[in-house]
Formats: sequence, structure tokens, C-alpha cells
Amino acid sequence: MQVHALSNAGLGRIVIRLSNPLQLFNTLDPAPFREKELATEAERYIADQAEDIAKAAPIQIVIHLAWAGSLDAIVPDLAPAVAQHFLLRAHEKSRELQVLFKSGRRSLIVGVAILSSCLAVGWLAGLVLGDGPLPDILRESFLILGWVAIWKPSEIFLYGWPAIMEQRRLFERLSAAVVVVAAVSEPD
Repeated sequence: MQVHALSNAGLGRIVIRLSNPLQLFNTLDPAPFREKELATEAERYIADQAEDIAKAAPIQIVIHLAWAGSLDAIVPDLAPAVAQHFLLRAHEKSRELQVLFKSGRRSLIVGVAILSSCLAVGWLAGLVLGDGPLPDILRESFLILGWVAIWKPSEIFLYGWPAIMEQRRLFERLSAAVVVVAAVSEPD
């Protein structure tokens, strides 16, 4: 399989050359042809090429088939199968975001409770032990422990979700891509 991204007149074109249409799909997937998932390599190539296409440009996936078999039975199902695959991948990313945010909310509640407790214990240590190096070390140690407790929710809400959101948007764009199937006389 060869994949090339071409851009002309604002159209992002991804060209795939196959000798058999089944090369595009995961051969272990028992689903009917129209519902099959794409092969991991095919999905990765298409997604990688689509990332290089301007976000405002529509995407066209051109599949060149150098195949001796009849295209009549396969061609009508290729475009919906590709669209369905990327639509499912976009839904998976949406679910992944939901799970991440749910985990982030739980982590935030726990982290704030631990941070508050650590600040209170550090303050109490200062009150009970007075001034000196030991109370200062205890206060700073509890402060550090408290900040470590909110590290995970901070990471989730500040850095964890944008990459997943970008992948979801990419898969949504690919699910809306126009898929064109063309027969070629000789394989490359």
C-alpha cells in the first residue's frame, strides 16, 4: 500500500494504491465488509497524511485499485466503510475524553482534600512546635506532599485532553472525507 498526500486548489487529497481492496481492512475483523475496521497501518497512514492537510481544507481519499476482480460489488461499500471506521474512532476518542475528565474530577477532589489536609497539618506543626528548623521542614514537606497530590488532576486538565481532542477532530474530518475509488490497469 502506498499513501501520498497531494494538495491542489484547497483540497487535501490522500492517494492510496492497493492491489486488493481487502488490504485496506483488518483481516481478523469478523464484521461485514461495510463495518470492518481499517488495518492499523492503513489508518495510521491516512491519519498521518491528513495531519499535513490544512484544517480548513476538505479531504478526499482516492483509492487506486489494481485488482483483477470485479469492482462492482466492492466499490459501493468502500466509501461507507472508511467513513464508518473514522466515525467510530471519533466516538472512541469522545468516550476516552469522558473517562479522562471523570478520572480528573475524582483526582481533583482527592488532591484538593489531601492538599488542604497537608496545609492544615503543616500549620498545626508550626503552632505546636513553634519556630525552628524542624517545624519549617515539616511545613515544607507537607506542602510538597499536598502539591504532589494535585499533580495528576493538573496534568489531566492542563495537558492531558488537548491531544485526545485533536485526534477526535482529525477522525471526524476523516469520517467526512470524500472517498473515490478508481481502477488502474497495472499495480505499482
